[in-house]
Amino acid sequence: MNYDSSNDGKSILLADYGWVGDIPEGPGRLGRIVRVDRGECDLVTAEGSIRAVSDSRRSQDQTAPVTGDWVLVLQDPEMGYFINQVLPRTSVLSRRDPAEESIEQVLVSNVDLVIIVHGLDRPLPPGRLERYLVLAWNSGAEVAVVLTKANRNLSVTNEVTELVRVIAPEVKLLTIDIPDNPESLCAVECLFKVGMTAALLGESGAGKSSLVNALVGSEVMETGKVRTGDRKGRHTTVSRELVHRPAGGLLVDMPGLRAIGLWDAQEALERVFGDLEKLSESCRFSDCAHGVEPDCAVQAAVREGQMEEQRIVRYQALRKELDDQKAREASRKQAGGNRRR
Repeated sequence: MNYDSSNDGKSILLADYGWVGDIPEGPGRLGRIVRVDRGECDLVTAEGSIRAVSDSRRSQDQTAPVTGDWVLVLQDPEMGYFINQVLPRTSVLSRRDPAEESIEQVLVSNVDLVIIVHGLDRPLPPGRLERYLVLAWNSGAEVAVVLTKANRNLSVTNEVTELVRVIAPEVKLLTIDIPDNPESLCAVECLFKVGMTAALLGESGAGKSSLVNALVGSEVMETGKVRTGDRKGRHTTVSRELVHRPAGGLLVDMPGLRAIGLWDAQEALERVFGDLEKLSESCRFSDCAHGVEPDCAVQAAVREGQMEEQRIVRYQALRKELDDQKAREASRKQAGGNRRR
């Protein structure tokens, strides 16, 4: 069951894959997972690439291996390589599991940068951007927004650019057009350095796989056409895979997320809605829900045209979603469940 690769048997600098510090003590070979596939994992080690089994007991544990994990691997004469230990994570990009509302689904771990990718052949609903920002900031990583397909529609380009600048003024915003203006890619390349890991987040058809190919310099990811009717793309990326960039850095292209459920992200929510949180300090009541309460500074800002009412509605919906998630999680723990995916 051992996994053979073109670089198997060749030494690999784990620092190029993000490892910092000494090799941990304990039994096993150190490696980083580049792909998880039906109970098995492809990973890189200092001695080369291997495939290892993720045992069924651990797959139900709190630290089931995911793409990006650093692990210790042992070898069994009959089973081959198997993951013995998942090392502590420095960051996780996660969401509420779409199949089970009271469980966290870890998408990728040990990420330094989350790049929100959006194609300018379509508008960007503000609610979607806010959800992506909460998801990204909640990981603990840095965040950037990359707008692709910049030559498609000037009015959409201006509209989306203004939206990002209003909602997330502190986020680095880059606009690229790979086919017609390859030089525009330079600004994205400058985000990378040796050993850092960036995860690409966005809906199907946004141009994530094309961006990975351009940054790597070869066709490592399959790309697909976008439907002309609704600008939707099919899922050409079907799994989360860590790709090494020859010029330095690593990329994780993820399938487009249809469900963007939030998980334990109150601090990130407050950061995305920082303008609203600041106004809340002037409300009469500290627990003001910004509805019918008297002397609500947020509602006053709406009346004076300083804030859109729909932004408050979206904030209240996300806050309720997180409150409901916490309540379900507490009930699940009380019932004895304690799984994390």
